[in-house]
Amino acid sequence: MADKKMTKHKPRIGVALGSGSARGWAHIGVLRALAELGVQADIIAGCSVGAIVGAAYAAGNLDLLEQEVLSFNKLDLVRFFDLNPSLNGFVHRERLQQFFNSYVCPTEQTFEQLPYKFASVATYLGSGREMWFTEGRVADGIMASISLPGLFAPFAYQDQWLVDGGLVNPVPVSLCRALGADIVIAVNLNGAIARRHFQAQPPSVEQATDVPVVAETDTAKRALSQVAASLRDYSAALFTPNRPMPTPNLIEAIAGSINIMQDKITRSRMAGDPPEILLTPKLSDIGLLEFYRAQEAITAGREVVQRLSLEIETTLNT
Repeated sequence: MADKKMTKHKPRIGVALGSGSARGWAHIGVLRALAELGVQADIIAGCSVGAIVGAAYAAGNLDLLEQEVLSFNKLDLVRFFDLNPSLNGFVHRERLQQFFNSYVCPTEQTFEQLPYKFASVATYLGSGREMWFTEGRVADGIMASISLPGLFAPFAYQDQWLVDGGLVNPVPVSLCRALGADIVIAVNLNGAIARRHFQAQPPSVEQATDVPVVAETDTAKRALSQVAASLRDYSAALFTPNRPMPTPNLIEAIAGSINIMQDKITRSRMAGDPPEILLTPKLSDIGLLEFYRAQEAITAGREVVQRLSLEIETTLNT
């Protein structure tokens, strides 16, 4: 009887792209550096900003997205904010959807049509359960996954209200495994983030005034200036030993609360379902809405892969 040759099963590689708002551009650097090592993701699972980058990757539009975010400055971001917001959120949903349509994937593209297997995670507002988007419009999966409370209105989907997936599964390792991944590379953007506000230095005069000067009589421009000011360096300290602790503004309070929550949830989920490879880029000085710091975040993503390249290659070839 002829010997049967044993063929080694090639493991399916999943990449779990975690939540983290502006820190999420680091995912671009991670995916670039993995590709340079010859690592091709078979499955992508994204949460919040990870859903944006993951969808762009799965649709073949990562180049477009990277080029656009590298061009961002502080005032470019103002167009995504509603200067007369409702009580439900500050983000101008239609403008954001236009951005996704141009640089992530077409509005009507479905998960089934993507060249790579991709899914995103959101949270049912009523029950707190996870919602996994694996079919239907990719745009719906992105908008639901990024609906951060306080900035976005909840996303309506099939008679349910959905909010940010980071509330329940900030780094969706479990979703990668459910989609069939044998080896999961997880990207955690929330390492050491919860303590960032108390380690930063007080803002300089230049930082505090780094917004356009407008006439006090011009209401619209004054509102624009206020929104631009909210996009300044959120790593400014909330405490200095020689002066009383100042009251945090709205964005600082939201940022600090979300950072603490995501850090705790990530630690808990990782303990129960650890990935084979964990990447934690050094991003603690990039704030919640500092999307204009894309180059720094992308570089940090590249660097973490380079630092762990030997571990990555060893794990994948075992």
